[in-house]
Amino acid sequence: MKYNKVKDAPRAKLEIELGEQLNALISASHALNVRAAAKFDSSLQPAAFHIVRWLYSYGPTNAATLAESTAMDRSSVSRLVKQLQSLGYLNRETSQSDGRGVVLSLTEHGQQKLIDALKEKESVFYERILNWKDEDLHEFIQMLRQFNGFDHRSGI
Repeated sequence: MKYNKVKDAPRAKLEIELGEQLNALISASHALNVRAAAKFDSSLQPAAFHIVRWLYSYGPTNAATLAESTAMDRSSVSRLVKQLQSLGYLNRETSQSDGRGVVLSLTEHGQQKLIDALKEKESVFYERILNWKDEDLHEFIQMLRQFNGFDHRSGI
């Protein structure tokens, strides 16, 4: 009888192995983020790159929303926003909806620098899946979607 590692492995052992693989993915992703941040602008902290990434993904917003969404305190966001603006990566404009608030957005220069920095990061992950069959990639995406709580069957 052939030994079936998955069938015979205790659930706790499988969960530990899953944790190890998730930790490896998170660590690799963090290291790539730090490299991409340095490529974006080595004079800035990686947290500034996180702000730029957020604005690129979700669009213009105010500092309070940015702080909450990036899990940073408002004083840190304020300091980083000033640095990013002085380097020409961010715009600060008066909110058209109330005339008092400030809306933060990326400049074209900031967007282009971000895209250039992300190309290196993306190439590492794309290289890892280069030889995967489309069916395997699709299954992996579906499993990640389900793991992340975006299961297509739940309507999310």
